[in-house]
Amino acid sequence: MRNNIEKIKQELSSNIKLIVATKTRSIEEIKQAIEAGIGIIGENYVQEAERKFEALKGKVKFHCIGHLQTNKIKKAVEIFDMIQTVDSVKIAKEIDKRCGDIRKIMLILVEINSGKEPNKEGVMPEDAINLIKYISKLENVKIKGLMTMAPYFDNPEKDRPYFRLTKKLFNEIKSLNIPNVDMEILSMGMSDSYKIAIEEGTNMVRIGTKIFGPRQ
Repeated sequence: MRNNIEKIKQELSSNIKLIVATKTRSIEEIKQAIEAGIGIIGENYVQEAERKFEALKGKVKFHCIGHLQTNKIKKAVEIFDMIQTVDSVKIAKEIDKRCGDIRKIMLILVEINSGKEPNKEGVMPEDAINLIKYISKLENVKIKGLMTMAPYFDNPEKDRPYFRLTKKLFNEIKSLNIPNVDMEILSMGMSDSYKIAIEEGTNMVRIGTKIFGPRQ
């Protein structure tokens, strides 16, 4: 695992953050990744993240990289340092409310459905600016950028147009200088597609299988 992490880090320039996707991975595996220099892990499910948080609190930052159900947000805001999957007013308002209860400002990314897939989460690209303008007025959340999960193809080269679209949208939003919005992070690219995402301007990649190997 250490070798895998070091190899990937060598492929990333200093401005690109590596998120290790740890869904279904054991606490022992995550500890090994932390020992190899990993500072941020990405979890998909609140319940699974909660167990890991108890064991790893203070050792690593937690990012939510899976879709959040409204009834899980109260617990989620206690665990996560960043939520990368905000895609609606409803979710944003609930995060804002629950963060207000514990006096916390939650860093968020707005998730873009770059492939406009009906079965996938994320705001449609053409609706993103209006959503961001709304969220920017909430007191207890801070938009830090965009995230996308491109459609899955056997050939990751086919993801390029979706990464390019998201990067273009990122630049457009950045140029608007919306108050309380810091367009700093563009999170796109996973184990099969991160090299394409890097070429298209990502500065955060989410990698699991290429570090840990296939899930059992």
